Amino acid sequence: MSEKLITTNRRAGRDYTVLERFEAGIALMGTEVKSLRTKGSMTLKDAYADFEKGEMFLIGAHIQPYEQGNIFNHDPERPRKLLMHKREIERLAQRVAEKGLTVAPLRVYFKRGIVKVELGLCRGKHQFDKRAAIKKRESDREIDRAVKQARRG
Repeated sequence: MSEKLITTNRRAGRDYTVLERFEAGIALMGTEVKSLRTKGSMTLKDAYADFEKGEMFLIGAHIQPYEQGNIFNHDPERPRKLLMHKREIERLAQRVAEKGLTVAPLRVYFKRGIVKVELGLCRGKHQFDKRAAIKKRESDREIDRAVKQARRG
């Protein structure tokens, strides 16, 4: 399976705990796809998925305008429809409504020439959770350094 990564949402990994992952298609205009193919410039910093009338939309994602697009260019911040099965959308909407969870985009990539979005059903981290994650990461680094030193030494 050939996947070409366009962008990842590093902020989501820091601010949320990902409980489940889903793959969805995304409805794009021609100039948006051309922009992603040439530059690969998309920002997911403040993006999230929202539910409306049984459909799901990606809000806040920024796709750089295509340079040769002139009057046919798109609005960089427009809401984009996410393509999933109706049952999946309904199940996600129920879980978000009842448990205080959110759906955040984790990464965007080309899969067999089609743009796909990996979504995560996420729960927000508290400040102490973030500190614990940082402590764990730093201790893992120190352990790795010590192991490398022991091998060299």
